[in-house]
Amino acid sequence: MMNLPSFRLEGKKAIITGAGRGIGRALAIGFAQSGAEVILCSRTESELEQVKSEIEALGGSALVYPVDVTDTAELKKTVKHIFNDFQVVDILINNAGMNIRSKANDVTEDEWIRIMDTNVKSAFMMSQAVGIRMQEQQNGGSILSVSSVAGHIALKTGVVYAASKAAMIQMTKVLAYEWGSKGVRVNSIGPWYFETPLTKHLLEDENYLNEILAVTPLKRVGQVEELIGPALFLSSEAGSYVTGQTLFVDGGMTINGF
Repeated sequence: MMNLPSFRLEGKKAIITGAGRGIGRALAIGFAQSGAEVILCSRTESELEQVKSEIEALGGSALVYPVDVTDTAELKKTVKHIFNDFQVVDILINNAGMNIRSKANDVTEDEWIRIMDTNVKSAFMMSQAVGIRMQEQQNGGSILSVSSVAGHIALKTGVVYAASKAAMIQMTKVLAYEWGSKGVRVNSIGPWYFETPLTKHLLEDENYLNEILAVTPLKRVGQVEELIGPALFLSSEAGSYVTGQTLFVDGGMTINGF
């Protein structure tokens, strides 16, 4: 009888950035419930401690490593600390991100730098720091970045945000190509609108919400828990032959011809 591929993560160590709220929090809880020991990273230690408490209350295991991922020196120091503590890391989730919804005419250099540093630079520097160590591991590893449908099609989400997410999708392909022979898989997921602290005020605008639903075949926004399954698939043995791909978790939005 054929052994079915496993979505379980027992014995795996998973770093998750931006783990204190929203999508990162949901993925941290979901991965812990699937058996992983999760390593929670973000700037706000109090939020990470709250997520750690939630995970432990559910019988899972989590550790907190506060870090500003836009500070490359601090990021590298933290990654070194993590590997000193664990020796092996199996999974990296690049989730830290931000947006400033400026129209192209109004974008400032500071906005460009802040968004690109948070969304792209941090994801690459974290992938590089962790990926180099994964290439040395016997079983390689899996890197997953949280991109967006905005990196694939033109949306009114802000030009810099869209550019950053498009860069993340292409970075995923190149890293997968370079590191595949070393057993490191690199993928991304591209969410559409999900209910998070960052989107709450937007979704409370009925006209804005109706615009979203009009181009979403499933006619609803997503719940962050619905990202756990796709992320687990790409991070676990169930997705062992998948690399360089972006899975759009979008209620069908990207297949819509508008």
